[in-house]
Amino acid sequence: MAATSPLYETYARAPLRFERGEGVWLITEGGERYLDFAAGVAVNVLGHSHPHLVEALKAQAEKLWHTSNLYQAPGQEKLGERLIANTFADKVFFTNSGAEALECAIKTARRYHYSKGQPDRYHIITFEGAFHGRTIATIAAGGQQKYIDGFGPKAPGFDQVPFEDLDAVKAAITDATAGILLEPVQGEGGLRTFSPEFLKEIRALCDEHGLLLIFDEVQCGVGRTGTLFAYMQMGVTPDIMAVAKGIGGGFPMGACLATADAASGMVAGTHGSTYGGNPLAMAVGNAVLDVVLLDGFLQNVKGLGLQFRQGLEGLKDRFPDVIEEIRGRGLMIGIKAKVPAADLLQALRSEHVLTVMAGDNVVRVLPPLITTADEAREGLARLEKAAEKLRAEKLR
Repeated sequence: MAATSPLYETYARAPLRFERGEGVWLITEGGERYLDFAAGVAVNVLGHSHPHLVEALKAQAEKLWHTSNLYQAPGQEKLGERLIANTFADKVFFTNSGAEALECAIKTARRYHYSKGQPDRYHIITFEGAFHGRTIATIAAGGQQKYIDGFGPKAPGFDQVPFEDLDAVKAAITDATAGILLEPVQGEGGLRTFSPEFLKEIRALCDEHGLLLIFDEVQCGVGRTGTLFAYMQMGVTPDIMAVAKGIGGGFPMGACLATADAASGMVAGTHGSTYGGNPLAMAVGNAVLDVVLLDGFLQNVKGLGLQFRQGLEGLKDRFPDVIEEIRGRGLMIGIKAKVPAADLLQALRSEHVLTVMAGDNVVRVLPPLITTADEAREGLARLEKAAEKLRAEKLR
C-alpha cells in the first residue's frame, strides 16, 4: 500500500525526483539527466548551481540572514538603486514572490488615488487569459474561474476585458477605475504578446483618464525576452511593475517597482513584509544582476531566441499535424500544438526535455538564459524526435 503523502494534494506532480542541477541540466536521484527547458517556470535564468550565485549566497549566509525591515537595509538599497538605474522606476518594494509583488502593485495603484482624495477609484482593468498569482486578490485579477471557484466571493474591483480589445477597454473605464494591469507577454495564458501599437493606445488612455499603467513582468522580465524587461521592446513605459521569478535565479524573491508619483500614497505603515528584502535574497538578486547586466549577455539571449525560433519554425513546417504556431519573444517561447499539449509535453519528457504547459493548448519552452548554442541544438533535436513520435502515433 502506497504511503499517504504529507503534502497538500494541490499539484499533479510528475514522477521525477531531482537531486541536483548543473547548468541547464537536472539530474534525478537515479542519475538520469534532463534538459531543463522549464527553468522552474522561468525562474532559473542562470541555470542550476551557477557559481556566482552559489558564492553570493554562501558568503551572505555566513554573515547575516534576517533582521526585519525595522532597520536600514544595505542590500535592499544596493539592489534597489541598480533596478532604478536600469528601469523607469524611482522606488522599489521587495517581496518574497510574484503574487506578493502583484499585491503590492494593486495596493500602490489604489492607494495613489486614495491619497489624491479619490477613495472610490479602486477598480483595475485586466485581460482575459491573464495570470497574476494565487492570492484572493490576484486570482480575482486573473479572472480565471478555475482558480476562483471554491474560495468564496470574488474579490471586488477587477473588471476583465477580452485580450487586446481596445474598444472593450474604453467601455470599461469609469470614474471608479484606478488603473490597467497586464502582462506584456502572457505566460499562463498561452504566450500571447500584446502588440506595441496596442500598448501605446493603452498608455494614452491611462494618461487621458489619470489611470496608472501596471505591468506584470513576473514571468517575462529579467532578460527572458531579450531585454532586461519586456516593456523595453514595446516603446511603452508603465507606472508600476511587478517583478519576481528570474530576479532571484531560484531564490524566493520579488519586487514592485514604481515611479515616485505612483508610489506617493505608500507612506509609512501602509504596507510591509516580514521576510521581503532579507539579506539572503538581496545578495542573490544582486548576483543575478551582476551576470544579466554584463556586456553582451542580453544580446546573446536575443541570438539564442532567434536560433530557437528558426529551429521551431522549421519543425512547424515539417510537422504541421503536430505544431500549429510558434509564439513568444526571446527565450519565452510557446508551441501551440495541433495534438493535445499534454501529449507534446509527455513526448518531450520521454526525450528527457522538461517543458511547461500553458493555456490555449500551448507548451512553454523556457530555457535558462545561459543556454549555449550547442545545448539549444540538442534541445531542438530532441524536440524533433518528440514530434516524430507523435506523428507516428497519429498515423497508427
